[in-house]
Amino acid sequence: MYLAVVALGLSVFTAVSISGKEEEAEKKKVVKPFTYPTTAVQHINPEYEVSLPGELVPYEQVAVYAKISGFVKHLYVNRGEYVRRGQILAELEAPEMEQRYLSNKSTAEKQYSDYLYARQAYERLVKASKTAGAVADIELERAKNTMESAKSIYEAAQAGTEHSAQLQQYLRITAPFDGLVTHRNVSVGALTGTEATVPLFRMAQDDKLRLTLALPEKHAASVKQDMSATFTVSSQPGKTFSATLARTSGLLDRHDRSLKLEFDINNAAGELQGGDYAQVKLRLQRKNPTPWVPSASILRTQSGSYVMTLNHNEIKRIPLTEGIRLDTLSEVFGALSPGEQVLLKPSEEIREGQRNK
Repeated sequence: MYLAVVALGLSVFTAVSISGKEEEAEKKKVVKPFTYPTTAVQHINPEYEVSLPGELVPYEQVAVYAKISGFVKHLYVNRGEYVRRGQILAELEAPEMEQRYLSNKSTAEKQYSDYLYARQAYERLVKASKTAGAVADIELERAKNTMESAKSIYEAAQAGTEHSAQLQQYLRITAPFDGLVTHRNVSVGALTGTEATVPLFRMAQDDKLRLTLALPEKHAASVKQDMSATFTVSSQPGKTFSATLARTSGLLDRHDRSLKLEFDINNAAGELQGGDYAQVKLRLQRKNPTPWVPSASILRTQSGSYVMTLNHNEIKRIPLTEGIRLDTLSEVFGALSPGEQVLLKPSEEIREGQRNK
């Protein structure tokens, strides 16, 4: 009986002791707050690289039309031939134009004779008028008006003759610049002119090319004057070419929200061809430092992208817009200050507000 009482007492003491320890452990759990790993927002300005598709196009290219109507009399060049500026490409014939020129020239010559006669008559009257009373003033004035009228008629006729002569010059089709004839669309005897929808020739400059590309809007502010680029073309695998920025469009294209860039390429050696597609690499850098955070610290949800800040023991969710990404860092734009602490592993389960100390 005595042993049973002792055993019961020990059992009660042990239970009370265990219960006390569990209660003390629970109190410790409540008091100890959970900590979240954080990192500071960085304001940096790193250089980064983008790769974009581009196109090589001739520096100058043009469709050559006839300015007047006529039949093709001679063709002096063919597709693939290199021509110099001013070189004759083709010659047209228009017989009625020659007749018009001869007619205008004859009219101008007659009007010139009339003008000479009127001028001589006026000059004789002027000479005679030096003798008092020999010539009435009204006769002198009439002779002067006749001479000036004849002169105006002659000048108009001369202008018509020059116009006809200029039109005849258009019968000779010449090259507007040094380049390559890429298309020849007519044959001898074809009728061409201002109503033609197909050009006689197409020409392109092949010793100088333009590399054109569209830079997305988020990179547009990183463009610098005279920045360099490297590019490759599929027709020459393993070979890299370089270029320097020549010009930009200056404004974003409202259709695709991009900035058009142009690089001038010296192609005197003929290594490249207009029409090639290129893969272009650009080294870009913002004009000023911007906020950057680890990419893993960005919380992406259906309602947008956020970071969660932990400052003064308070958690806040800050909406942001993502910029460029570089390795493990991402550029962000939002209500963030330098040095603010953001959670490295945010979650939608983490609630905003003051944390217990």
